[in-house]
Amino acid sequence: MALAIFQLLDLKKGFSLPLWIAGAAKSAVKKIIGSSFDEYESIKVPKQKTLVEIKVHSCALIDQDSSALAISFAKSGLALDLTNNLEIWTIASLEKTYDQDLKKNDKLNIIAGFGVGINHKTSRICISNFAKELLYENLLELVPKGFKINLKIIIPKGKFLAKRTSNESFGIVEGLSIIGTTAEASASASPEQLTKAKLHLKEIVANKFCGTIVFVIGENGLDLAKKCDMQFPIIKVGNWIGPLLVEAAIKNIQNVILFGYHGKLIKLAGGIFHTHNHVADGRLEILVYLAVLEKFPLELIIQLSNLDNVEEAFIFLENFNSISANKLWNKLSNYVEKRSIEYIKRYTTTDMKVSAVLFDRSRKIRWSGINGKEYIINFKGL
Repeated sequence: MALAIFQLLDLKKGFSLPLWIAGAAKSAVKKIIGSSFDEYESIKVPKQKTLVEIKVHSCALIDQDSSALAISFAKSGLALDLTNNLEIWTIASLEKTYDQDLKKNDKLNIIAGFGVGINHKTSRICISNFAKELLYENLLELVPKGFKINLKIIIPKGKFLAKRTSNESFGIVEGLSIIGTTAEASASASPEQLTKAKLHLKEIVANKFCGTIVFVIGENGLDLAKKCDMQFPIIKVGNWIGPLLVEAAIKNIQNVILFGYHGKLIKLAGGIFHTHNHVADGRLEILVYLAVLEKFPLELIIQLSNLDNVEEAFIFLENFNSISANKLWNKLSNYVEKRSIEYIKRYTTTDMKVSAVLFDRSRKIRWSGINGKEYIINFKGL
């Protein structure tokens, strides 16, 4: 069967960051083994009978011809995507090995260069399994027998752009993480993400399931939820929490567990149900309001209101008094549940329950609302 080929120049949809890294990496590896430069590289998508044509800007031998550098520019096609038009460098070199039975993980050494995120505890590159499999699929077949590939990924603007993400809140430092999980680019703020989540919900309901469902925001929440010892269906809702809650209520779901990073779900406590930063922020203001309700000292509230962001506020409160801080975050969780039900009832009559379970910037499950207490043990069973 002939492989289908996606069209590169799609004005509505582009490709995710791992595809552009793979395109540059393949070009660099081909150069180092003696092949000529091609403006486009055909990239195989794991587990799919598809090829994606990725444009490579340039490629050349460097370091006295011992390595090859290739450059690509990510084209996600998403206006609110930090990685759209992002410049990517890959440097490939071959290393002699005398082990003829290397596993695929050992045949390719993926190195975090400048601007690529690493785990602050392990110093390992932050890269999704999809991105790794993409590189294995497209590079290992090029490796000459008796060699392995050292591949360094560099994102020149990665360190700067990482400051505009929540990466550091999750222990990712030095740059952008490579966390794409699909070939096509998708934005959590885009209508396509809402459509995808609604279809996922429809599939679950079609199987006559109307019990408890977990809604997660973003890759960190999805990754954590999948590691939990539970049997509930999981749906990645992106930033479209409000419409998906209403959809779940209309479809007679009994209970929705909202599972996410406290710095994101805090918006729901303030009545913000599309959580993308381009739509609304207000997180620090919401936290100050909750601190007033908890009767925190006025001096503390003033200090809190003068901080730059909610991550700084979290550290500040923990250092001030961890017991008081926990009370505040549990109150926040209660407000997430309360405001969610209020939001749903604007649009439909329902008995659906909403349960909130929150994790902190270290990806540790910490807090829950009144309803969420029943389920938090499922998440703490990581």
